[in-house]
Amino acid sequence: MPLFPAFLKIAGRRCLVVGAGRVAEDKIESLLNADANVVVVAPDATAKIAAWANSGEIRWRNRLYRASDLRGAFLVIAATSSPKLHAAVYKEARRRGILCNVVDDPEHCDFYYGSVVRRGSLQIAISTEAHSPALAQRLRKKLEQEFDSQYEQWLEEIGAVRKRLFAKSISAVRRKELLHRLASEFSFEDFLRRAKRKKK
Repeated sequence: MPLFPAFLKIAGRRCLVVGAGRVAEDKIESLLNADANVVVVAPDATAKIAAWANSGEIRWRNRLYRASDLRGAFLVIAATSSPKLHAAVYKEARRRGILCNVVDDPEHCDFYYGSVVRRGSLQIAISTEAHSPALAQRLRKKLEQEFDSQYEQWLEEIGAVRKRLFAKSISAVRRKELLHRLASEFSFEDFLRRAKRKKK
């Protein structure tokens, strides 16, 4: 089944995580990084998840999952050791029209977690449509070497210049030309030269 690639804005949206073990930690952290309103349902939790709950970063409902937990959720992630529970979560999420991801169970997923290279605001996501997560990880490592931390700083600079360009009274054609020049390989090389001179 072909996938639709998208980066979701979930800041402030209610996202439910069923399960609070080691696997759930990574999923919760990714939701927190996107400023989601995270609710976790599980009778037990890892020390890290409990700490997030104690600090108020997430809400932890210290009990077994109920179908009513899905009320008002934008998406749900099921990360437990129970296939039966996962099937129930997926079925109820589908009934309510809520996006669902069941960890390590592609058949019960409306979306997948891709391998992601992050350099500040730059994100490069890789998906193999669940054919080979190992290949996705290998490509991520390769891209991490190609796109180092310098890209984060360069992108911040591009963003600042872009704002100034949109504040100016210039034609759309000229603005587009300048924006493409700003994002060119030549521009990146110039940025590296300037960064190197600053370090001296």
